[in-house]
Parts: sequence; structure tokens; C-alpha cells
Amino acid sequence: MSKKKNKVRPLPQTVGINVPGVETHAHLDMEDFKEDLPEVMARAKECGIAKIGNVFLGPQAYETNRSLFDAYPEVFFLLGVHPNDADQYTDADTQAMRNAFKSDSRLKALGEIGLDFYWDRVPADVQEKVFRTQLELADELDVPVVIHSRDAHEKTLEVLEDYGWSGKPLLWHCFGSDVATAKRILDNGWYLSIPGPVTYKKNEEAQEAVKFIPAERMVFETDCPFLTPEPWRGKRNEPAYVAFTAAKVAELKGMDVNELWAICAKNAYDFFGL
Repeated sequence: MSKKKNKVRPLPQTVGINVPGVETHAHLDMEDFKEDLPEVMARAKECGIAKIGNVFLGPQAYETNRSLFDAYPEVFFLLGVHPNDADQYTDADTQAMRNAFKSDSRLKALGEIGLDFYWDRVPADVQEKVFRTQLELADELDVPVVIHSRDAHEKTLEVLEDYGWSGKPLLWHCFGSDVATAKRILDNGWYLSIPGPVTYKKNEEAQEAVKFIPAERMVFETDCPFLTPEPWRGKRNEPAYVAFTAAKVAELKGMDVNELWAICAKNAYDFFGL
């Protein structure tokens, strides 16, 4: 009996992106990249990525891991307390983030913050309190926010609109919902970030939404090491693989991938002040 052949997967360089762009949301300080960060960064450059947003999940992660990127000036920073960690939040976290944003010019947005009702790890009222606390901090610091919302879109939007965040700088991280949700986000003047699952064959709802979202209000992300796009689904995600997401979205929108990549890069530069 012959052995089953390993699946041959195309490299992201084959997408042919040849203009500089932005991968807006990565977790490169996680253990998954401990052994090969230099190689990961090199592959990203080969795939047209000029800037990468690294997301630190809380002040401790920021203080411990920011030095990992001393040799990579192309990396900018996001910092916030994830809703699944909201039960550990203290006033000291608020002060630590306030100090960090005032002293580190690489910090460009407060996030990812929001609500997560999928995992049900933290009571909803605790999540909401910490969410509002961080919105207040972002308002005080005059920085954009990046939203995490999983199985909580209606409540997240309710909190944001009640707070008065309409028209203020906001990026909806990892958007994968329907046209109606996309429209409400757009009507508030916000941006949407498109991740790898839009490449999945059965993800028709998100694909229809992507057709609806104007390119001028869209950016790309991997959320690596999670949410790997096809054709590398099932493997560790990394910034270079955002090329496959861009290619799929370009196909859905009937656009040239380099044209779309350039538009979304400008959006990211404008939103984060890069």
C-alpha cells in the first residue's frame, strides 16, 4: 500500500503582491513564534508586507515582550486587555497602559478590547465594565480602538453607540459576520478588518459581506497564529499568509489584488497614523 502523499500547498509569494502593504493584527510575541521569528519576518517582507501590527494582550505581555521587536522597526504596537481576561483587570492595568501610550510612540491603538460571549469565561457584566473602562482610556489618550467581538455583535455595538463612539476611530478586528452587521459598523464611520476565514468555502455569509464593504473602509489581518487561510488551513498562521486573504477578497470584489492591497494599505496607514 502506498503512503498518502503530503498535500502540496502554494507559497504566499505566488499570489504576486508587489506593492507594500500592512498586516494589521498579529500576535508574534506568542510562544508559537519563539523559534523562528526572524524567518517569519523575512517571509512577510517577501510577500509585500511593509508594516505589521503586533497586539499585546495586556500590560504584562507588553512589558515582557516588546523588546522582541527592537530589531524590527516595521512593527507597530497595539495594547489592550482582552475580554477573556477581564476578570483579572485592575486599576493598575489602566495606569500601566496610560503610561505606556504616553511614553512609546510605537503604540498606535488600544486593543483588542470588547466582548466575547463564545467562550463564556468571564461574566458579561464584568466584560462590559472593563470594555467601557478601556474606551474611556482611549478617549482620554485620543487613540483609536480595535474591537474584539465574538458572538456578541449586538451588545458590542450597543455599548459603543451608547458610549458615543460613533464617528471616532475604530477598527472591527476579525470581521466575519453578515451584510447587516457590516452596514451598521460602516454607518458608524468605522473600519473592518478581514481575516483568513473569508477564504473558507462554506463561509458564504462573510464572503457576501466582503462584497458589500467598500475597499476604502477595509484592512487585512491574520490574527496569527490563529485563523489560517486556505490553502494553509490547519497549520500555524503567519503574516505572509495574509496574501491569500487579500487574493480571495480581490476575487470576490472583482479587483486586481495589488490595487486592493494598496488601497487597504492606505487605509491602515491613515487609521493607525503610520
